[in-house]
Amino acid sequence: MEHRIKELDYLKSIFILLMIVFHLVYISDKYPYIKQIVYTFHMSAFLIISGYLDNVQKDIRSFVRKLFWIFVPYMCMEAGYVIMSHILPVRESIPEVTPIILLHKIFIKPLGPYWYLHTLIICSLLHYLAFRYTHMKTISQLILLGLGLFATAYWGGLIVFANAIYFLAGIIIKQSKLPFTQIFQPSFLALIPIMLLCYFPNNLDRGTLAGIAITYLVIIISLYAHNYLPKDIKEYSYFIGRNTLVIFLFSPIFTILCKLFLPFLFFDSTGMLFMVISVIVTINGCIAIAWSMDKLHFSRFFFGQDNILN
Repeated sequence: MEHRIKELDYLKSIFILLMIVFHLVYISDKYPYIKQIVYTFHMSAFLIISGYLDNVQKDIRSFVRKLFWIFVPYMCMEAGYVIMSHILPVRESIPEVTPIILLHKIFIKPLGPYWYLHTLIICSLLHYLAFRYTHMKTISQLILLGLGLFATAYWGGLIVFANAIYFLAGIIIKQSKLPFTQIFQPSFLALIPIMLLCYFPNNLDRGTLAGIAITYLVIIISLYAHNYLPKDIKEYSYFIGRNTLVIFLFSPIFTILCKLFLPFLFFDSTGMLFMVISVIVTINGCIAIAWSMDKLHFSRFFFGQDNILN
């Protein structure tokens, strides 16, 4: 297994768990303000980590293969999500599913949570082109990449520029040659400005300076907490962090099915019991799907590798 930064796996585990929690419609409706806070930083932090880990030191064949095996599961799950949004009574309902609509959602405007993989593919491609096919100083390559992301967002309409900026930030951090944990030095005091910023609803937007500050501070306080976690919890978080792709891909299946638990948990008005049960079911369900795909040798056709579960 390639060298991994355990702190990054830990952070990824936190943000994927938060994603699951607030993809539960019952919880997001019950705690809308907390959802707004979480949506300010959780995917932003994912994009920073993705930019930091994006490796363009590959030949074109290896790079294209990497993107292809991100695109294949993305395409399958996005297509499935669009079709199910037509069949099921969900908020993002699709009146009809035609080949044109399906292609538009896959290539232009993804529906549901899979926008992240769509953005990742585009940002990674632009990153590769800017750094592998130009012979300029690093700062010039970063400016060129930023302009490319801006053009893709505002004229191409393929991505949201606010999201792309976080990916670019991750690349800048990597280019600084400083360790991730030196840029995001753990500090308990980060909790104070987080609380102050989150008190005002206008700050809860990842596309603002306040949103950037909240994302930065949340990473800092999360890394601080990491130092005090029991070993078993750390190891479990690393496991979840190593497998965020399969959890991200398959979790919508279970967050929808978990609605079936609600009639049996009516006595818990807080929704906390429903949340805990749903998260456990979702995580284990996603891992079970990945394990089954590995055992049935299906992962090679879906992910391009014999074993996807790490």
